[in-house]
Amino acid sequence: MQKINRCKWAKKNSSLLKYHDKEWGTPVFNDQKIFEALSLEIFQAGLSWEIILNKRNEFRHAFDNFNYNLVSKYDESKLISLYNNKKIIRNKLKIRSIRNNAISFIEIRKEFKSFNKYIWSFTENQVIVNNYKNYKEIPVTSNLAIKISYDLKKRGFKFIGNIIVYSFIQAIGIINDHTTDCFRYKDLS
Repeated sequence: MQKINRCKWAKKNSSLLKYHDKEWGTPVFNDQKIFEALSLEIFQAGLSWEIILNKRNEFRHAFDNFNYNLVSKYDESKLISLYNNKKIIRNKLKIRSIRNNAISFIEIRKEFKSFNKYIWSFTENQVIVNNYKNYKEIPVTSNLAIKISYDLKKRGFKFIGNIIVYSFIQAIGIINDHTTDCFRYKDLS
């Protein structure tokens, strides 16, 4: 049996392995999936990605499958129910930011016809392929992430610093940060 090389972080457990092999770094163009990825990155801030993946289905259920149109209309009673939902991360600032960001997400869609056209315009629809040999070389942010974070904040997004944005653009495949020995690096380059 041939050994499959993967990014070192993905080898910690089966949920990370599955996410790495099937999703992370794969270009995403579906607005609802992009909104989900952005929202999950916000919830992940300060926590491990494993925690978020283990609660992902609960997040989907709690946030109406990350339907930004529905999320943008959440009233105070819905927000309170989310604060009390023990199956998700109950951080009030993060929860409020998701509703707020859904509203701003819709505004960007109006201007650009889709959020994916907006977000991919920062790289002229090209994937940035980095050539890191070791996961320790991978930065936590970049000039691109700083630029996108600044623009999103200007457009009303909350809880959207450049480190969150960098993780987000890695997740949706704008940046390919799979290490050069990883089979996904080769698949996506």
